[in-house]
Amino acid sequence: MSNNANVTDQEISTDAVDTSIEKQKLRIWLRLLKVSRNIEAELRERFRLEFASTLPRFDVLAALDRAPQGLKMSQLSSVLKVSNGNVTGIIDRQVNDGLVVRAPVGGDKRAMMVKLTEQGQAHFSDMAKAHSQWLNELMSDIDQNDAAVLIELLDHIDMPRGDA
Repeated sequence: MSNNANVTDQEISTDAVDTSIEKQKLRIWLRLLKVSRNIEAELRERFRLEFASTLPRFDVLAALDRAPQGLKMSQLSSVLKVSNGNVTGIIDRQVNDGLVVRAPVGGDKRAMMVKLTEQGQAHFSDMAKAHSQWLNELMSDIDQNDAAVLIELLDHIDMPRGDA
């Protein structure tokens, strides 16, 4: 007789549930990815068409809008969770477009502070308004109650690195 002969129906049932929940969680993960990628692709296309811009450029403007005093380039990279090199190229373009100013940080010749210009603030305001409208449109089938439930459920997902 094998060791498995002593397995109870309840244990078998629990194993089946565990496998089922694992499959459901995998389906949830894949669905979250699909929805996220679809929304992101649509936003990228709309930024390209309506503002001749990109989602990363919008993200940089949004980060700078939240920090009216400006950010060091290293802080901006940290906020956006990207490399300094990625941010530098975007900032170069935004400086050329008059949306951002770059100034040296006193006491550190290598560090640069970046800040939105008035034109940058106005441009970001227009982009943010459109972004909000687009998201509202893309999620038009979700009502206030559904949104609250979805947020609550997603809050149950443990984010060990604090990347919520």
